[in-house]
Amino acid sequence: MKGLFISGAGTDVGKTYVALHLIKILNKKYQVKARKPIESDCEKSPSGLIPKDAKLLSEACNNKEPLEKVCKFRFEACVSPEKAIDDKKVTITSSMLVAACKTESAKDFVVVEGAGGIYSPIAKKTLNIDIAKELGLPIVLIIKDELGAINQALLSVHAAQQQELKVAMIVLNQITTNSLDNNKAISAYTKVPVVSFSEDNLKSFEDDIERLV
Repeated sequence: MKGLFISGAGTDVGKTYVALHLIKILNKKYQVKARKPIESDCEKSPSGLIPKDAKLLSEACNNKEPLEKVCKFRFEACVSPEKAIDDKKVTITSSMLVAACKTESAKDFVVVEGAGGIYSPIAKKTLNIDIAKELGLPIVLIIKDELGAINQALLSVHAAQQQELKVAMIVLNQITTNSLDNNKAISAYTKVPVVSFSEDNLKSFEDDIERLV
């Protein structure tokens, strides 16, 4: 299985927004498919629950698929997937989530977005890192570019490497302009490539992704 597993230091770091830009770049070279196997805080509609993040990821792909394939497990409550599963008293195992990430063609390049950080629970007794490991995909770590980003990035890299997982890159998401120079600081402590993402300089991000992937 070819692809990337999108994770981060936690919630609200901009994983989906960065991932959809990543998909648009990868579309030029690969047959990209998006997967977000489980999503909470879905919108209620007459046709069922709409997974907002999965919908954005799907729309970024050139190869459009039904949302049921992109996101198999959906919950309305704005809670962690683990709690949503417990509250609904349903059974979702790690193997079910892994199966939900698979596609039909070996030619597909699959971009899988997890839920929260790499050590965040995604199902009962299952962490995001467990799914990434079962899929065998390199991890893209999205880190919010702010004070504390160095610690968050290095802890996340260490956690992934302890599980013998490859970290393809760290993406520093500069939501608010700053002069912290976290890119240079993180690079001094790890060999993992560090890429900056900013709406003001998308061309630089595109160049870096094309060079690395």
